[in-house]
Amino acid sequence: MIASTSFSRGLWSQLRNTAPLQALTTLKGGLAGGFLILVVLGALFAPWLTPYSYDIQNLPDAFSAPTLAHPMGTDEFGRDVLTRILYGARTSLSVSSVAIAISLFCGMVLGASAGYFGGKFDRSVMVLVDLTWAFPEILVALMLVAIIGPGTTGTLVAICVAYLAQFTRLSRAQVMALKTETYIEAARGMGSSHAGILFRHLLPNCLGPVLVAGMLATGDAIILEATLGFFGLGAQPPTPSWGGMMSSGSGLLFKGPWIILFPGLCIAVTVVAINLFGDALLHKLDIHERVRTA
Repeated sequence: MIASTSFSRGLWSQLRNTAPLQALTTLKGGLAGGFLILVVLGALFAPWLTPYSYDIQNLPDAFSAPTLAHPMGTDEFGRDVLTRILYGARTSLSVSSVAIAISLFCGMVLGASAGYFGGKFDRSVMVLVDLTWAFPEILVALMLVAIIGPGTTGTLVAICVAYLAQFTRLSRAQVMALKTETYIEAARGMGSSHAGILFRHLLPNCLGPVLVAGMLATGDAIILEATLGFFGLGAQPPTPSWGGMMSSGSGLLFKGPWIILFPGLCIAVTVVAINLFGDALLHKLDIHERVRTA
């Protein structure tokens, strides 16, 4: 049984490393990256891509099915759904990306410092960080938003704290594996300070796996932001967000299914694209195993 399992794993590893599968992964990553660029451009140039406003109501056009004038229909207030999706992308993508960027930076600094210095500092940092990892991300986010209050600021802080442990532990593992390398000993022998060793030698060498992990976490953060928005704890009206649009459309499923359908599709396709692009980066940079085992 053990031999059969080892053979199967070895065969699967060889198949994954074949040229056709690598080319397919690269192709999927390229298509996903192109889609993400279109989403970002659509969010940035929303005022020039649509003639409608996201917050002006037009009640006579309420619940209009998708037409040429409104490709994704209108909502219960007569607002163009496509326009609100484009503007909602600004909220969903910016909040998720900024929160993950802050969490990644703080996690790298904390994790690298803990892994480098070790001792009581390491144990103290890991105990505090692991407190957030003892609960699901959504539970941590809900508790923080309940304390801070609903809105984009509360959502940003909640996402940042919810994913802090992931980046801290990954950075710590990378630094602990690198700090015994010969070039680190040489830098220490040449009189480099602790800060110089951390920021000039250790952090740049563990940056790749952490950045890819951050990209993959961005997809989860978009779902978390949409979940908070669905509960009414994210961006407050009239500011659109994909989760908030799904929340308002959930009670109108049989009267205007497009109100919840199109924002849900945007979330799903965007998250899948982020995961495909991140997976392509993992294989391209050959850091899949390091990220998995950290």
